[in-house]
Amino acid sequence: MKEIVVISGKGGTGKTSITASFSALAAGDLVAADCDVDAADMHLLLKPDMARAEDFFSGETAVIDPDACISCGRCYQACRFGAIHGAGNVYAVDPLSCEGCGYCARICPTKAITNHPKKAGVWYSSRTRLGFAMIHAALGIGSENSGKLVAHVKKQARVAALDQGKNYILVDGSPGIGCPVVSSLSGADYVVLVTEPTVSGIHDLKRVYELVKKFNIPAGCIINKADINAEMTATIRRFLETERIDSLAELPYDEAVTKAMVAGLTIVEYDTGRLRDTLRDAWAQARLRVDAIK
Repeated sequence: MKEIVVISGKGGTGKTSITASFSALAAGDLVAADCDVDAADMHLLLKPDMARAEDFFSGETAVIDPDACISCGRCYQACRFGAIHGAGNVYAVDPLSCEGCGYCARICPTKAITNHPKKAGVWYSSRTRLGFAMIHAALGIGSENSGKLVAHVKKQARVAALDQGKNYILVDGSPGIGCPVVSSLSGADYVVLVTEPTVSGIHDLKRVYELVKKFNIPAGCIINKADINAEMTATIRRFLETERIDSLAELPYDEAVTKAMVAGLTIVEYDTGRLRDTLRDAWAQARLRVDAIK
């Protein structure tokens, strides 16, 4: 079983649309994992049934028992995060501001404060409209620990792939180089980088590839909208050659991408021409490269 992670240095490059298309092309032999938990949207194209939903807990939040509280104000004075508020003689904790450090509970003279597990989000095990399993999640508003939620999604995807005898796990990672991206890359066999021929696209491609190199993971690249700026595309080609990154595809700008999204379909389902064929070839190349990894 091999794990392919699709990431991009910045948002808006077409990463999720490409990942969803790859999923459609290999629907019978993969489990998909949407690890862009901060802004998950692959479900809009794949329409999972949300058959199983479970709360995800990570970190802690302080809770004040009003019956045991003597309103001494020590917790209010000690909290460096501004999470404890007092109105008259009543003190309460703002869960969005609380870091769960537990110091307020330590100094409370009446033990009125306890730390409780914090619900950080929800994860789902689903069946998509195309018939394959999909593990996905939504991080709660203002919640942290996105990296831990990503790790949990990947773990459940691996369990599903083993149970179902699938050969691939296809991961839609977060854009950027933050904690959820690091978590997405952990354990990956091959990385597909999606970029665009713009100044910010090239800058962020180089930045995210530095992260991939630290993991020593082989990588390929897809240049989306490659025909909108020939000079920038040539610069990306030179970078790929220098870094020995596989050039998987150069996709043209095509309004069919937008039309496919509006129709709630993947690109390879909506388009019947060059765009579909290029994506099909890109997936075939990525699969060949990951299959060759021992």
